[in-house]
Order: sequence, then structure tokens, then C-alpha cells
Amino acid sequence: MATESTERTLDVREIDGPPFDDIVAALEELETGQRLRLIAPFEPEPLYEVLDDRGFTHESEERESGVWYVYIERA
Repeated sequence: MATESTERTLDVREIDGPPFDDIVAALEELETGQRLRLIAPFEPEPLYEVLDDRGFTHESEERESGVWYVYIERA
């Protein structure tokens, strides 16, 4: 399990407009051993294929009604 120092958080609920570019930028900044915690107001299913194509793994869970946490790491 990642420690706080190796986990970055991106809450896309705070982004005005489509969050895809922000997500890609955050992924590009991930260092080896770091994990991105993505918080979204819906399950970002279209993102999963992009993650797979770019060499990332992910785990998703719905924490609250309609709030999804996706944990992303380099494969």
C-alpha cells in the first residue's frame, strides 16, 4: 500500500470543463513508485482503456453515492 508521500491526489470535481488533459498531465508527472488517487463524480470508464494503453494499472471503488476513487500506478 502506498504511503502518503508516494500518493498524489487529483480531484476532478474541482476542474471546470473536461478533466482529461489534467488527468494525462498528472499521469505524466507520476514517478516510479508513486500512485495517483483520482476522485471523480462518476466512474470514469472511458479512462480505463487509455490507462491500459499507456501502461498503467488501476483499481476503482465507489466511496460515496456517485463519488469514485481510482488508484492509478505504472504497470
